Amino acid sequence: MHFPRSWALAGAAALALSTLATTAVPASAGNVPARAQSSGQTEIVISSNTQFGRVLAVGNGPFAGFSVYFITSDFGHHFGCTDVLLHLVVGSIQCTGPATNTDVEWPAVFTTGKPVAGPGVKASLLGEVFRKGMGDQVTYAGHPLYLFDQAPGLVSGQDFNEPGLPPWHGLWTLIHPNGLAAAWPGQLTTTVIKGKTVLAALYETGAGTIAFPVYRYSRDSSRTSRCDRGSCARRFPAVLTNGFPGLSANLFGKGRIATLATAQGIQISWDGHPLYLFGNETLFADGVFHPVGNGNGVRVDGGTFRLIRV
Repeated sequence: MHFPRSWALAGAAALALSTLATTAVPASAGNVPARAQSSGQTEIVISSNTQFGRVLAVGNGPFAGFSVYFITSDFGHHFGCTDVLLHLVVGSIQCTGPATNTDVEWPAVFTTGKPVAGPGVKASLLGEVFRKGMGDQVTYAGHPLYLFDQAPGLVSGQDFNEPGLPPWHGLWTLIHPNGLAAAWPGQLTTTVIKGKTVLAALYETGAGTIAFPVYRYSRDSSRTSRCDRGSCARRFPAVLTNGFPGLSANLFGKGRIATLATAQGIQISWDGHPLYLFGNETLFADGVFHPVGNGNGVRVDGGTFRLIRV
């Protein structure tokens, strides 16, 4: 079953664009995996055949072999990805729900019994959270898990940034068996915000690859992120890497790039500043989608986030 993904973009003016992409789920998919219908238990296993190394996947039922994702805007009992149906000018869409619902963009991984940890998966990190109106969703390291891809072993949702297009206000990522976010190497570049050239990072969206401005946090040091947990990390997710990011040609010689280990994963830093995205970044469509940098000056937990001039 294939269905289109459509998004609306809201700013100071009413702007909207329909962008087609697809995600697919089996037509017979239900909430209970076929192999576990007697117990209702969903198994989580390790998939090692992805370009991001060892990541988690569903181990049984109609979605066996499908990679699982989490979004940075889910935190505790606050869910950035909900089953609220949004009626946009380009159609209806909801972030999550049963896989059989064609309005759903990221189907939830459900279970009707305690989820099972396959070999190499840490049972202590595996759990579930009750989602009103939906049921029990499998979690790992506290992250509710979702599907996206069209086939087992396929990875098509990694590092999808959806701060406002659609409005799930977060970054999607695969998850390693240790509970940390997977990441691609990434690339730093520049973008122009209000006539000023600022540091940016490339991410995928429903409208294609976009250079999102990145931010520094006044409470950080070169070796410590003070926004890698809790509500701060939900509002400003870290710019992560799985190795060492690339640089666009116009950045060579303009700053020092490094990495640091955080509670989320390996974070990129620039001139001693750990880098972040803004979960509520606004996009305008002036012929192309372009971020406005509205995270500049936002205060969280006694510190301030700022754009980085280059």
